[in-house]
Amino acid sequence: MTQSVKQPPAMKMDTEPIKRSTLSDDLTERLMQVIQSEAYQPGDRLPPIMEMARRFGVGHPTLREALRKLEVIGIVEIKHGSGVYIKHDRDLLLVSNPVFGGAVSKKLMLDLIEARMPIEVKTVGLAALHATDAHLEQMAHLMETAEANLDNDAVLSPTNLAFHQKIAEASGNTVLAQLLDVLMDLFRDEHRVLLDIYGDREKDHEEHVALLDAIRRRDASLAQELMQAHLEGVRAVLLRWDPKRTPLP
Repeated sequence: MTQSVKQPPAMKMDTEPIKRSTLSDDLTERLMQVIQSEAYQPGDRLPPIMEMARRFGVGHPTLREALRKLEVIGIVEIKHGSGVYIKHDRDLLLVSNPVFGGAVSKKLMLDLIEARMPIEVKTVGLAALHATDAHLEQMAHLMETAEANLDNDAVLSPTNLAFHQKIAEASGNTVLAQLLDVLMDLFRDEHRVLLDIYGDREKDHEEHVALLDAIRRRDASLAQELMQAHLEGVRAVLLRWDPKRTPLP
């Protein structure tokens, strides 16, 4: 007996295509609005990537980046070879991801680290309690990638960011994961400069590996101590940073 497959509702596109110069953050907002306004339910599949890209008037890379953001905050699940599926219902809290247009200063970078501290100390403690085997496997893969690219900032910076975001995702707290994602995305380019400011890539990597080990051992207290020390170390380096010698992008 053939099991009938539930057909998801058609995605209505009654708005103008997004301009090519628009950042993926704006497309993320538009996708969330569509998901919230239409009759999408958990388990429903969104239209194919090609169809959504054509209807929104954007390229595939921009659309995939927007979908990745939605996956990080738990709105959708991307199943490679199958499609993109709604993961949560429409009542899920959605934290807006604004586009920052002001000048980035030393003070703002310090504020960023200080804002991350309470969020990440909390999420790493929760991750030690709630991380699944899949989360641990993904974190380990990120650390392997980082170790193989300690001299390649183009790979190392996004990999390190992804590690911190994966910890937040593993915490099981959607709001904290969203808040961290907003902070990371606001200053993604500036994080690459942090590698030059911080200087010791090996030490930074060792601290990340120690965090993963504490999470694996389900030692929430140790994980929180390590995260606090890690971020305080970054803050201490920022305090000594001379923006004139190592300017931000």
